[in-house]
Amino acid sequence: MEEYLSENLTWLVTVAIIILIADTILKLITLWKSARRGQKAWYICLGIFNTCGILPLIYLYLHRKRGAISVE
Repeated sequence: MEEYLSENLTWLVTVAIIILIADTILKLITLWKSARRGQKAWYICLGIFNTCGILPLIYLYLHRKRGAISVE
């Protein structure tokens, strides 16, 4: 039983770290893009609210360039 809990805890910590890294990357990208575009409201909301990647994904979806993949 102890081994089972240990294996699951290791897996859970690994998943949590991956989600934390992905959320941080998304937040940095969206903060950078919103600052460059002068979108103060988005910048403030993205900086304050921790939404586990949901708000940054919404921003990136709403403000994407159609037909182009680029990191400005």
